[in-house]
Amino acid sequence: MQPVFVLSRSFWGLVWLIFLSLPVTAQTIYKPIPFTVNSEINDTLTDKDIPTGEGGFARDYLVKLQAGDQLAVDLVSDDFDAIILLLAADGSTIAENDDGPDGSTNALLFARVTETGDYIVRVRAFGETGGGKYSLKVTRLRPTP
Repeated sequence: MQPVFVLSRSFWGLVWLIFLSLPVTAQTIYKPIPFTVNSEINDTLTDKDIPTGEGGFARDYLVKLQAGDQLAVDLVSDDFDAIILLLAADGSTIAENDDGPDGSTNALLFARVTETGDYIVRVRAFGETGGGKYSLKVTRLRPTP
């Protein structure tokens, strides 16, 4: 009886050793779209984007910003009630806007960043308003002398 136990223990030890030696590959699930400041993009928010948990969807854009940058982020859509967020690398919200100053369902936010680094501009639909076509514009504002 004892040789079977030793054989079984050796077999599982060998399986464990092989398992530990296999290469581990990480699967990339979240990858925000690189976006250049002082540019504009026309895109579409769909049900293939990030679910918000409120019935809508979101799409993230990665922007590189410098300490002291002042931004205007403009999101325009005729298809959904737009919300725009500026997020720090740790996921904290720097600024957020739902409806623009013109009373429309477009979004416009102004923000100043205090640290150099990567930031996320998140385009999302309010509640269950779904998705559709939109235009996103991120502009670095210049201070007046």
